Amino acid sequence: MADYRPIDAGHIGARTVAIDEGLRAHMNKVYGTMSVGMLITALAAWAIAGLAVTTDPAAAVGQIGSGKFLTQFGAMIYASPLKWVIMFAPLAFVFGFGAMINRMSAATAQLVFYTFAATMGVSISSIFLVFTGMSIVQTFLVTAIAFAGLSLWGYTTKKDISGWGSFLIMGVIGLLVASIVNIFLGSGVVQLAISAIGVLIFAGLTAYDTQRIKTDYIAHAQHGDAEWLGKSAIMGALNLYLDFINMFMFLLQFLGNRE
Repeated sequence: MADYRPIDAGHIGARTVAIDEGLRAHMNKVYGTMSVGMLITALAAWAIAGLAVTTDPAAAVGQIGSGKFLTQFGAMIYASPLKWVIMFAPLAFVFGFGAMINRMSAATAQLVFYTFAATMGVSISSIFLVFTGMSIVQTFLVTAIAFAGLSLWGYTTKKDISGWGSFLIMGVIGLLVASIVNIFLGSGVVQLAISAIGVLIFAGLTAYDTQRIKTDYIAHAQHGDAEWLGKSAIMGALNLYLDFINMFMFLLQFLGNRE
């Protein structure tokens, strides 16, 4: 027999409001954690570059530009085999973090994320040796504007873009392989092609990851698992952080003025 019991609209409405408020708080935490990570990366990169370069020829071990010299510390991290460790450390960090986060508390995961952000800063600090400071700032602002627009679209669109995921991940793997190969080839044309494709892939990932963070929260919020939601916010921040950093680095190849 059909059930004609009235639907408790008030209860459903209250639950919807609670999820909406929780989603806003969750997204604020994601963007806040990501922003702190970006600040740590910028400070680490700037500090390391400052230690690596000097204007005093007496304290230098090599010249890298007009009036700019490489210090002993700079030679160690940029011109010795240690540079390979620094280059690939963030990649190893990401894989390790993803594998172990389920065994961490939310507080530990956040600390590991900030440590990773500092490691990334050391890894990309060489941009201050290659590009002018003004072009780095300009490219950062362009990236920030593009990221904000793409993330907003991913959050507000009614279109399901979850199908983009497998295609974009395959693109990232292809970019990684091509980038490693081009380290040894040293082709400027290949690097420009990689950069162009990279910008498009990470632009798509920005929208995709934003929508996924939102849908994951809605799917799990009703269970009230605060620990899971805390770690989910940190993983969301990590994903968006990587989207931003990679889009910035690829755009810098086009927009950056070299020293």
